[in-house]
Amino acid sequence: MYKDLYLSLELAFHSLSSGFIIIDRNGLIQFVNQKGAALLNLEMDQDVKESIYTFMPEIDLNSFSQEKKLINELFIGNRKLIFNHSPLYSNGELYGVATLFDEEKYYEVLLKELDSYKNLSLDLKAIFDISYDVIYVSNHQGVTLRVSSACKELWGKEEKDLIGKSVYELEKSGIYKPSITRIVLEKKETVSMMQTTKTGRRLMVVGTPIKDKDGEIIRVVNASRDITEVNRLQAKLNEMKQLMEGYKRELNDLRNRADTESPLVYRSIEMKRVVSLAQKVASVDSTVLILGETGVGKEVIANYIHKSSPRSEKPFITISCGSIPENLLESELFGYEKGAFTGAVKQKMGLFELANEGTLFLDEIGEMPLPLQTKLLRVIQEQELVHIGGTKPIKINIRLIAATNRDLLEEVRRGMFREDLYYRLNVIPIKIPALRNRTDDILPLVLHFVEFFNQKYMRTTKISHATLEVLQQYDWPGNVRELQNIIERLVVLTEEEIIDVSELEGFLFTTVGRQQSENVIVNNIIPLKDCVEEAENQLLELAKRKYKSTSKIAAVLGVNQSTISRKLRRSTK
Repeated sequence: MYKDLYLSLELAFHSLSSGFIIIDRNGLIQFVNQKGAALLNLEMDQDVKESIYTFMPEIDLNSFSQEKKLINELFIGNRKLIFNHSPLYSNGELYGVATLFDEEKYYEVLLKELDSYKNLSLDLKAIFDISYDVIYVSNHQGVTLRVSSACKELWGKEEKDLIGKSVYELEKSGIYKPSITRIVLEKKETVSMMQTTKTGRRLMVVGTPIKDKDGEIIRVVNASRDITEVNRLQAKLNEMKQLMEGYKRELNDLRNRADTESPLVYRSIEMKRVVSLAQKVASVDSTVLILGETGVGKEVIANYIHKSSPRSEKPFITISCGSIPENLLESELFGYEKGAFTGAVKQKMGLFELANEGTLFLDEIGEMPLPLQTKLLRVIQEQELVHIGGTKPIKINIRLIAATNRDLLEEVRRGMFREDLYYRLNVIPIKIPALRNRTDDILPLVLHFVEFFNQKYMRTTKISHATLEVLQQYDWPGNVRELQNIIERLVVLTEEEIIDVSELEGFLFTTVGRQQSENVIVNNIIPLKDCVEEAENQLLELAKRKYKSTSKIAAVLGVNQSTISRKLRRSTK
């Protein structure tokens, strides 16, 4: 048995392509294979006990007790041999040396091949590392063979932590989901899909199988592209697009707004103060109470506050508390459940819910019945409501703006308005002055309404200076709303292109006449005809001193120019 083993080892040594010798610690060659004998010019049968010192007198075998290996060179004729010695030990003691050797040119070929493989490896690593895509290579069993250095950033693992690991194991531990390599091995075809990683990244991965000549998969190569930032940028881009669309809609809305009261048209110092205060409160959610006579533009200011606030993209819901019966007002504000009362065949959301995240404008809040005031106070305090006929509280988030033309403090004293609700609403009061107290706004408002109704009714009507003067002197008990209505009627009904003073008859003169009559004082009783004639003469004389033309006199006195000319000629006779 041992003889057969010895023969097998001998055959193995003789089959080596390099020289091989065994030297004992005394330097005697105990064995040399055929290639080694040829390189050393030894006779296999005669020189097997030759001393190594014959060839390498400088070699020190004792050095092997300190060194594990030793490499040296030897010239045989013109050939240079490279020796690689390794110590042989028996029972812990140095027995001798086993040596592999060959010609230098043989090693040069090997070194060149090794350098080539090293360079190829470096090139491959460089390609892996600088590629825009991250490369991941696995074998046919899903074992990781190579991966780009970016793996730390994408998967949270170093190369050394991934190489040699099974993709099944890595997928199970959540390093990445799903494993594209696993899917490629299952489907045996190229796969392209999204992958999420433990580090929160999103990757677009293309897995490609590499097959041998028999069609069997030997490698799987994945190219992964990090699209996390792309997704974020896309989301930002979409957000900006939506924002731009919002701005575009808002601009179009401003250009084409059908609500004539919506634009803020003013010139007076009084309204500048109002708008400045509205701008300040727009950025916060404080409750605003807008005070002012009917028609001064309370809803316009409320809408302006909403549009200037962070809630501008959310609903602006308005309701007049004085125009809806109490039982209907409650259901409109708070909503109701199906079957809450006769006719409630389905659930209905109230205006508070519809205004959620936006602004609710309660106009004519002073008209709200006391029972509803109590419920409104609770909603304001708790920011939640319950449907009529319901039991489940509904959370809301609204900005509340209220308005009234009443003196709410007086209403509180009379017991018609809850004191606690008043103080809840009166956080930031905004008082809008009546139009008669800001006459500087009359002219820009008139011009604005003329232009608006001209566009609306496709007219080209203009208004005369004399008419403008009369409109500016008018008391406007109905405020801006009365002004708007009168201008609309004038634009619609005036047949001429110019709206003259005569067109105002029936609109303003009743009031104007009443105001003028208060300036007439009668001290003595005289015939009516004489009184009228005397008053007319005094009026004409006063008008002549104040105005330089008969057209202006006619405009102020509210008659035709021909009538003034005739009366002036009569008075001079």
